Amino acid sequence: MPSRHSRARYGQRALVERTAQAILHSAFTQQDIAFIGERDFFFLSSVDPDGHPTVSYKGGAPGFVKVENGELVLPCYDGNGIFLSIGNIAADPKIGLLFMDFERPRRLRVQGLARLDESAARDAIPGALFLVRVAPLHIFVNCPRYVHKYTRAETSKYVPDEDGSAPLAQWKRLQIVHDSLSPVDQAAAESAGFISLEEYEAKVEAGDVDCGPHVCCWPLEMLLLEAKNVRSCITEVVFADDAVACSGSNPDRSAS
Repeated sequence: MPSRHSRARYGQRALVERTAQAILHSAFTQQDIAFIGERDFFFLSSVDPDGHPTVSYKGGAPGFVKVENGELVLPCYDGNGIFLSIGNIAADPKIGLLFMDFERPRRLRVQGLARLDESAARDAIPGALFLVRVAPLHIFVNCPRYVHKYTRAETSKYVPDEDGSAPLAQWKRLQIVHDSLSPVDQAAAESAGFISLEEYEAKVEAGDVDCGPHVCCWPLEMLLLEAKNVRSCITEVVFADDAVACSGSNPDRSAS
């Protein structure tokens, strides 16, 4: 909510406080749970170890985010291998989430404390590497009047199915990142066949998008260095006893 300084400066103190009394709550209502259960994406805000905020888009099948025992349960799917949000959460649990409906304009904000849960993730949500559980602190609905209406076209083909299976990300077919992939992904890439940077860029331009790093925008030497760092970065951020976020070599990690 706005600070006391901004309320006083813009003369909206009474309105803000009245609005907060009307809409701000700390436990999910049945209406909140139903709205979240229909969503197939959300925006996640986290803070890196240097105090810089970042926002990530997270997508899945409708209902992929759940509310259990008063907490949000978010799946962590296979992404670009940088684990940016997970690394941030390991260092600072304070996060913000924005759930939106563009067809019937509505939005719901959640602020809370997140923690990683690696136990039974694959059984809980198919395709999840592990889960993030969020204890809510503040929940509130925003006025939707500036939300533009959009019509949903289709679900991304990369969303895990009911068995947790999903197509191989195209960027994993790049030979220059091959030695940094997991053995399973290495085998899948070899079976599918390698593609060049130019072929990957053409796929992205044609709309055959996936969740890979923006390799077409990176200098080749930077991409090679990043490929070497990804595996050690994941280990340091997610699985170390005293987890801290890895600095990595990506010149613009917030883009992932």
